[in-house]
Amino acid sequence: MNRYQIVADSDTVLRDGTIKLHGPEAFAAMRRAGRLAAETLDMLVPLVRPGVTTRALDDAVRDFTLDHGALPATLGYRGYAHSCCISINHVVCHGIPSERALKDGDIVNIDVTPLLDGWHGDSSRMFCVGEVPLKARRLVEVTYECLMIGIAAAKPGARLGDIGAAIQRHAEAHRFGVVREFCGHGVGRLFHDAPEVVHAGVAGTGPALKPGMFFTIEPMINLGKAPVKMLDDGWTAVTRDRSLSAQFEHSVGITETGCEIFTASPTGRDKPPY
Repeated sequence: MNRYQIVADSDTVLRDGTIKLHGPEAFAAMRRAGRLAAETLDMLVPLVRPGVTTRALDDAVRDFTLDHGALPATLGYRGYAHSCCISINHVVCHGIPSERALKDGDIVNIDVTPLLDGWHGDSSRMFCVGEVPLKARRLVEVTYECLMIGIAAAKPGARLGDIGAAIQRHAEAHRFGVVREFCGHGVGRLFHDAPEVVHAGVAGTGPALKPGMFFTIEPMINLGKAPVKMLDDGWTAVTRDRSLSAQFEHSVGITETGCEIFTASPTGRDKPPY
């Protein structure tokens, strides 16, 4: 039996696997929150350079978010004390900002979620620091391709499993590993909601996608093998084989004809090369 249930949008908080269907006002709200997420990441482009600490980048995210009338959703979330996540090289996700300075050749994922007027705009993208080796640049490029291939598969009448199957097929064609321990998620008034969007799987499986569904697609792709492990801080996930990892994320909504990207950059800086 399908563990997901489809319901119309409501202010009621549902935590039982229900997939909400949203109307025009919710789409408009997510466009505003998503645009702010994209503008936040655009703002970081000139700041991500050798010698800059990840704490300084986190400060910039916090100040920009507050200055635009929003709150960083991660700040205080389950005890997390920062305004974004910054994951470097073999860190898969949820890297914690610190005094660690970026170095020439690093690849960095920055994940932001402004909470604007009660709606979450969740997005992340990769940044290349200085001169990055060819294999790292290729990983970044293929990961972005995986994101867009997954988005192309997200349309009414498709199944949730079609997204993961398309991503897995493309990543493994390049001999890269697809992380299974973390996935995309429903988003909107709640930071994390149903459904879970796994980035590997079998086409034709899972709930049918319907207009009004909101969720993130955020593939994490490893240069080496897929398995990850958690560090003792309880947040940071790294590749077990210490191979490089990359991730891109967009928040999207299923429309009558396809898929709307809420977090697309207005300046085109959300895809490599920038």
